[in-house]
Amino acid sequence: MSLYRSVRWRLAVPLTLVLATMIGASVAIAQEGPPGITQRMVFPTFNPSAPMCTAPQGVSRVLAYVQENERDFLQGIGYGLEMAAKDRGLEYRHSITDNDVTKALQQIAAFHEAKVGGLVATSSDPTAISKSLQQAIWAGTFVGTVVPPPATLLLNAPQYATGKALTDAAISHINAHLGGKANVVLLTQDSMEYLTPRFEAMRDGFNAMPGVTIVADIAPSPVSKEGGFATMNTILLANPNIDVVLGGDAVVLGALDALRAAGRDRPDQFLGGIDGDGEGVAEIIRGDSPYKASIALSSPVFGYAMGQFVADWLDGKSVPQAMDILPVALTADNIAQYQADLVDPAAVFADSARRGAYLRMYGNICFDTRYQYVNFPWSSELKD
Repeated sequence: MSLYRSVRWRLAVPLTLVLATMIGASVAIAQEGPPGITQRMVFPTFNPSAPMCTAPQGVSRVLAYVQENERDFLQGIGYGLEMAAKDRGLEYRHSITDNDVTKALQQIAAFHEAKVGGLVATSSDPTAISKSLQQAIWAGTFVGTVVPPPATLLLNAPQYATGKALTDAAISHINAHLGGKANVVLLTQDSMEYLTPRFEAMRDGFNAMPGVTIVADIAPSPVSKEGGFATMNTILLANPNIDVVLGGDAVVLGALDALRAAGRDRPDQFLGGIDGDGEGVAEIIRGDSPYKASIALSSPVFGYAMGQFVADWLDGKSVPQAMDILPVALTADNIAQYQADLVDPAAVFADSARRGAYLRMYGNICFDTRYQYVNFPWSSELKD
């Protein structure tokens, strides 16, 4: 069971509030504000000693989270956010939209109407919710996102490096245990352009190996365990002998279930994912599972950091514009410490050395400079 599933966080937004919000939002959308930073740029290192700014007026000390679905990675963000809210005296509200973009728009609009001071949002369609997030930014709300803009604080992983770390582990396994030959399945998220570099790294690595064939390169829909299970079942009809499966943890775990259900799982296979999902970690610890690796992006740690920055924003402090989520290749040697950090992200945030293993921060923004919000697909891998 996930570390986060013992706690359930849902917000039931009253119908009257949704209706009032939608009416208000239709009027507000006519009022355009500054577009933010739309040209790609390199941000300097975050300066935590930047001068104080004005504390936002007209917003409440509420941190709200609009969550795309209940996959482990997103649950972890909520876990960290809720802990930070508690530690900093913020009210925490939470809504799960179950991959429903219309519901996401309604929830964002409801939180905007309620004048929450901090809003963190994830969605299966980032473009569809971008205007609503801009509305919140213009009103003085701290807006955080994971990968897509717009945001006052945008989080991203060095995506190519993340994909390469997983690919390198798979290549080592292919050479050591499969004689340099493998049928490979890539379960991608290419429909989200911001994640494309991780899958480019996978293709680059495998295309350089003459004994490797990529038999499927496909984006499951939805990006969930169920989506991975259904997609893998389809792949097995045409290609029953699979050696390697890579993608996000959730979809690869679904693929593992499909392989097991079809009797096509083998101890010498290499299945690996990205996110550090608790179920994936458990498979690695087993030792006899085809699931061999996970590149962890510790969502409770960066969720906690983002929650801390919401509180700083509301206190009139300067916060980062962008934050790197550093990939951690989980091994038998570091899994125990990683799991401890998942449970206690506050301790990680308080220890600069431990925090630095997970996060790097760039740029500065505050309420007074909020119109300099990030509105381009930022990545630390962009050098110009």
